[in-house]
Parts: sequence; C-alpha cells; structure tokens
Amino acid sequence: MNDTSHAPEQPLPLQGYRVLDMATMVAAPYCASILGEFGAEVIKLEIPGIGDPWRRFGTMTATGSTLNWLNEARNKKSITLDLRKPEGNALVKRLIEKCDVVIENFRPGTFEKWGLGPAVLKKLKPDLIFVRVSAYGQDGPYRDRPGYARVAHGFGGLTYLAGEPGRPPVVPGSTSLADYITGTYAAIGALMALIARNRYGIGQAVDVGLYEGIFRMLDETASVYAKTGEVRERMGADTVNAVPHSHYETKDGRWVALACSSDKMFERLATVMGQPELVRADRFATVAQREAGRSEVNRIVADWMRTMTLDDLMARCIEGDVPIGPINSIADIFADEHIKARGNLVEMHDQREGKVVVPNVLPRLSETPGTIQSLGPDLGQHNDEIFGGLLELSADELRHLREQKII
Repeated sequence: MNDTSHAPEQPLPLQGYRVLDMATMVAAPYCASILGEFGAEVIKLEIPGIGDPWRRFGTMTATGSTLNWLNEARNKKSITLDLRKPEGNALVKRLIEKCDVVIENFRPGTFEKWGLGPAVLKKLKPDLIFVRVSAYGQDGPYRDRPGYARVAHGFGGLTYLAGEPGRPPVVPGSTSLADYITGTYAAIGALMALIARNRYGIGQAVDVGLYEGIFRMLDETASVYAKTGEVRERMGADTVNAVPHSHYETKDGRWVALACSSDKMFERLATVMGQPELVRADRFATVAQREAGRSEVNRIVADWMRTMTLDDLMARCIEGDVPIGPINSIADIFADEHIKARGNLVEMHDQREGKVVVPNVLPRLSETPGTIQSLGPDLGQHNDEIFGGLLELSADELRHLREQKII
C-alpha cells in the first residue's frame, strides 16, 4: 500500500491553475478533485457554519466529517462565504477574477439569480472556464428538475438494463456511479476548454447533465433502437452479442466473470474445458450459434466451473489465455497482490484522524504523475490564507466578515 502524503518531486501538469469549487456533493466536486490531484490549486467554497453536505454523508470520523469527505475533498482548501449577502457576493466576484476555472452544480438559473451567470462572469474574466453540472443540463424542458445519481441511472437507461429478466430493475452497482462518470466528463471538458483557451485566448462554459454520461456508455443500444426498434431488456449477468459472457459460481462458493466476446475466445475456453467438440460447425462455433443456444452454453460452462475451486479455475483459464477474473469484495481487493503492486490504495496519515486509506490517483502519468497532498480540510480552514492572502483583506476586514457571518 503506497503512502503519497508528501510533496511531489516532479512538476504537476496543472500547477499554476486555480480552480474555485462552488459545488456540493458529488459529481462537480469530483471534477475539481481530479484537477487538484494534478496540481491545480482548488479552493472549496462552502456555506458558513454548515459546509458541503458531503461532510455528513457516510462514515463519521474524528475530524467531524465523514470518510467520504476526507477522500473526495482531497487536496482542497476550504473557505466559507455567504453568497446571498451583498458583501459575500462581491467577494466571490473578486475571487473569481483570480481563478481559471469555476465549477458549480446548482439547478440551472441559480447562479443567474445570484448575479453570477455566464454573462456576468465573462465580464469579470473573459477567459474563464465555467463548468456547470446539473441533473438534466442547462437547457431542455427538464432543466429545472432536481436529480441525483440514482435518478440519472434511471433516466439515462442504465437501470432499465440492470437485473434479472422479468424482475424489477436493480441498482447498477454503486448508487454514485453517475456522479463519478459525470465528474470525469466534466474534468475532461474543463481540460479541453483550458487547451482551447491556451490556443485561442477564449473562455467558455462546459455543460454536463448527470444522466448524459450514463447514456453515452450504453454501447450500441441507441443505434440498434433507431435502426430496428428493438428495446434491449434485462438479461441478468448476461449481455447481448456475446455468449458465454456472464458470471459463474465455483466449487468453493466464489464467483467469476467470464468474457468470451469472440469465436477465438470461445475456442480457447472449449480447449481448457477439454470439450473441443463445442466448437464444431454444427454446435457453437459462431457467435450466432451460441446466442441461439444461450441457455445450453451457459449451462455447460456453469456445470464445468462448479467442479473447481476459484484458484484452480483461475489457474487453468489463465494458462489457456481465457479472459476471466474473480468477482471481488472490498476485502478481496485489499488482499490482492496486483492491487498492491499497482498502488491502487494509498495509506494517508492525517493529523486529525490518523491512518486513512483511499483510492489512488488516476490516470497514471509517467513523468508528471498526480498526487494526494492532503485529505478533506476542516470547514473554513483556509479563510485567512485566501481572503487575507490572495484577496489581501486586512485583519479588521476579516473580523468584520466573521462577526457578520459572511465567512
């Protein structure tokens, strides 16, 4: 398990950029976290005395905030500011002028009501990158509706596909999947906009709806429906266009994921199984034949896999170059030698909480890798640094802002 809680030795690719994270849980703040991992200075703006709801969602720690917060607010500087008060609104405009990227995820129109819409921000800083994440995007008939990841999974079409045939749809893995996918797309958008700014000197807005990242990942579902009218239905662990391509139980009660997505892969599996007759021209040599005989193919494979323990099955399939892997619990992940070798888990040492293990930075860059410098900060921890240092407010001005509960 790696420990990266120290200053980076290499320069970071986003060093020198400043990001103002004005969002709340989860997608848009995750976008800011990605930028912060690669060197951007990320200032997290929160409501005085309350903070981001992410601080209270999940497993509480000695810091007064949850493990969710410590992990996802990594590398950020926390300031507090009440935008609804005139002095707070004026201050945030001064701060925006000193930033390269502003990120928000309120309902469309909220920033406009606060006098912080795109037209205003463009006057403040013409080359600003303004990242906007919302449930349904900034336009369209549903733009004003609230929404979270679970709703996005449903609206974007993923939940409809998750579950057993004829049974109710289920949660497709993590209930926050859409948040992380959308946050990643938002970060891509921010980076592309920064590249465009560097080339052409222009600022622009980045608009991402929470459901859109989910919909974009549904392979050929949309194209097939447009061409044939076919509506893909729930298939349990199976998938279209490939058989056997599912989950199977082992002799010792473990589960594996098998991916035979081509005729060549199935031929390898049949060889490992000691049943080469399965790939005869009159049996299951082609994808079309295996799809037609899906139930029988799955039964044959499942019966064979139940005769072996996970370790034995994995060893035989790997030797035969068959794509297979264990279905891991989080305990399995922590114990796995490959996870350890890749450094996918990082052990951080936080002065408040002690040891905290979090997922490592992605992607890995060979010359300018990202890093985790700190875990989620205390509420308003960096008020003096940002307001007193960056904005050059005096001690008396800071005292006044605190007395008026503006910061």
